[in-house]
Amino acid sequence: MSGKSNRPLQSRCSLAAELVRIAALGGLLLGMVACVPPDGLPAAPKTLTVFAAASLTDVMEAIGEAYEQAHPETDVVFNFAASSALRAQLGEGAAADVAAFAAERDMQLLAAASLADSDGVKVFAENEMVVVVHPESAGRIASLEDLTAPDVKLLMAAEGVPAGDYARQVLENLTATMGAGYRDTVLANVVSEEDNVRQVLAKVQLGEADAGWVYRSDAQSAPELGVLAIPDAANVRAKYPIAVLLTSPQPEAAQEFVDLVLSPEGQRVLEKGGFLPVAP
Repeated sequence: MSGKSNRPLQSRCSLAAELVRIAALGGLLLGMVACVPPDGLPAAPKTLTVFAAASLTDVMEAIGEAYEQAHPETDVVFNFAASSALRAQLGEGAAADVAAFAAERDMQLLAAASLADSDGVKVFAENEMVVVVHPESAGRIASLEDLTAPDVKLLMAAEGVPAGDYARQVLENLTATMGAGYRDTVLANVVSEEDNVRQVLAKVQLGEADAGWVYRSDAQSAPELGVLAIPDAANVRAKYPIAVLLTSPQPEAAQEFVDLVLSPEGQRVLEKGGFLPVAP
């Protein structure tokens, strides 16, 4: 995100503002009055670093822009990746202020490592799995049963990545209605396991596979792709937790960001982005 800095004006800036006011009252025109802090150097903007699951890319960038508008002295910087990868980075000492994951498991492990306070963790959104289909493959893949055809090329996030684990659980659940062997037959058609769900989406968009397992929010961001819905009885409801990191050097600013995500404004952005609303 682009940086912005609008710190409160000090003595010289206040004087300049007063000069502009006097000039305006007198019918004069001042083109510009340059204001600098007493030391002659512009104040550096603050940076708030948010580690967020890849599936949150679009909505978090929108919420980050809203935060910057309300806090013009602060730049919001994001690191998007699989929740498991973000947790590993934080465990290795990466610096951040806020963590927003796609699985409660990863947040629990973060709390167990004393990097987040379990009492401060909040679920801010929910999601569910779908299968996206490339337009050129829509004629061959019109149902979940078609995913077992031997010529179908599928993509899925890797095991350990929330989207990959959720997809495998859905396949396990579908086997009860699709028949024995459904899970294994579909998995045999997976030609690549990706590091995060956005890589799955991007490769299906590029036509590198016929279909892929993603979240419903990802599918909404790619309207050119077909979508196979998962029956409610077989689907998995992904819960997204958020927390201020205990290592944050600016916990108050970090909490303000979390509060914005949980606010009605933040929830509207999430719902518009295809996420399922959560109770206040």
